[in-house]
Amino acid sequence: MRFFKRAFFLCIFCGLLSTHTQAQKTFAIKTNIPHWATASPNLGVEVAFRHQMTFELSGGFNPFQFGNDKQWKHWIIWPEARYWLNERFNGHSIGLHGVFAGFDVGGLDLPFNLWPELKNKRVEGNINGIGLSYGYAWIIGNSLLLEVNAGGGYGRLHYDTFTNGSNGYKTDYGRKHYIGPTKGAISLVYLF
Repeated sequence: MRFFKRAFFLCIFCGLLSTHTQAQKTFAIKTNIPHWATASPNLGVEVAFRHQMTFELSGGFNPFQFGNDKQWKHWIIWPEARYWLNERFNGHSIGLHGVFAGFDVGGLDLPFNLWPELKNKRVEGNINGIGLSYGYAWIIGNSLLLEVNAGGGYGRLHYDTFTNGSNGYKTDYGRKHYIGPTKGAISLVYLF
């Protein structure tokens, strides 16, 4: 809960800094289209605070449980500081982002045999990490953008493993270091 309070105050701080920026648009609301395809509601805000710098705070969740003991429950928060190479909210950007997520996943057969144990088990845990990202934004309307963003970095996973089912019992626990993709988005953005 302390993280959410800090993130809220950081957004307020960046909002106050944005009052001294140029006359162009300084605030954006966005949504990650692929997350909606996985039944994961999501929303993000981005605030400009100095010349070519912005701060984004995006998040999403999936609270749903499917039939036959299958579930893909998760929440995720991505704070990110960005530097725009041309002008804010237009063209290329590079960023430094964090990733904070919790998950409760089980009974799934993931493609490419990514985590084969999930077919017969349930895994509950969290990941905290940091990474670098690259993005590009296209202006498609007066206040509308299409933005693509991808990033990679490091994450630390902490998880518990349970037998599958609603009455499953804990069988193991683990911690893993992760290096790989940490962010991906194709977002529809509205500027204010």
